[in-house]
Amino acid sequence: MQIVLKLASRCNLNCSYCYVYNKGDRSWEGRPKLMSDGVFSAALCEVKRHAERTGDTRVHLSFHGGEPTLVGSERFEQLCARARHELRDMDLSLSIQTNGVLLDRTWMSVFETWAVGVGVSLDGPPAINDRYRIDHVGRGTHAKVARALDLLSRHAVEYGVICVIPLGEDPLSVHRHFLGLGVPSITYLLPDFTHDTIGEIRPDPQEHPCADFLIPIFDDWWFNGTLEVKVRDLYNIARVILGGNSLIECIGNPVPNSFFIHTDGAIEGLDALAVCGASFTSSVHNIHRSSFAEVLRDGLLPGLDGTRQPQLGQECSECPEATTCAGGYLPHRHSRAHGFTGRSVWCADLLLLFTHIRSRLGVSPQETLYLRRQLDRARSSLRTPR
Repeated sequence: MQIVLKLASRCNLNCSYCYVYNKGDRSWEGRPKLMSDGVFSAALCEVKRHAERTGDTRVHLSFHGGEPTLVGSERFEQLCARARHELRDMDLSLSIQTNGVLLDRTWMSVFETWAVGVGVSLDGPPAINDRYRIDHVGRGTHAKVARALDLLSRHAVEYGVICVIPLGEDPLSVHRHFLGLGVPSITYLLPDFTHDTIGEIRPDPQEHPCADFLIPIFDDWWFNGTLEVKVRDLYNIARVILGGNSLIECIGNPVPNSFFIHTDGAIEGLDALAVCGASFTSSVHNIHRSSFAEVLRDGLLPGLDGTRQPQLGQECSECPEATTCAGGYLPHRHSRAHGFTGRSVWCADLLLLFTHIRSRLGVSPQETLYLRRQLDRARSSLRTPR
């Protein structure tokens, strides 16, 4: 099970594209600035109860925000210690997603001591990053984040960078900047828009700026000896083309299974759905009075029970990538008129990207289905007692 703990409802940055603060949802304003010990303890108790009910003892706690480092390194260490102690009988992993500007040697020590994986947000070299990722008085953040990445590289901490694709920028200058910083893992995210908002930046749906950005990066990654750096989104596209399962929620559309717990204890599903409208993700559930089982019964996604996700529309169902792309990331499929049944606003990009990677791998859609059947048989035989 994956539990996302939003330790802070506020952020020390004001990134222009942020789905929490700059896409019209103001629900964060009514929440406590920091998560209380009571909410955190209730979350750990429910994790244990849910594990007892389901037998699922693999737990990933992801510390998120807002900006989770606003709790301070001392309190964060206390939370990690408590989680490791309370969930000591489980297969527990810890991670944090941060903007990186507050990280210092003290934070490195905490990450090393409690084996916390670190995701850092950065959008490329200073001229690009500092256009989007700014603080509340308009100052760029690249210099502070680069220092944080240098610290991480010098310590025994598993870490990587998340980059929201800066549309129209030179992809290889961005990618090679990350390589120059020694980053071991990179994830390129498609910007968060819905069918109701995509017109702000891309009037023509036949344009494919994300594919134009990612295809040169794939070729550089694939052919120029940089495969030791994992580009997670491209890796997962190759993985599903070769018959495997996607390991990330924005490729292949696995059923959402993360519980997001806010500073006031509210339990919601996928928080990126905030781009779909004000209070879109709101639910009646709270960690002080609801179980994860009840949340699943009522649905992690608005209007759906916990075992399903929106069905593909006709256009997607007839697409050769129906079982690989699977319609794209859920927030990008949404419109007020048709819910989640539409194709992704980045459909042209995804189809071009999948087609390109297929050509490099030499695997057709029919071969993908064959490989998937073989892998499913192999997994089934491994699970079957002899």
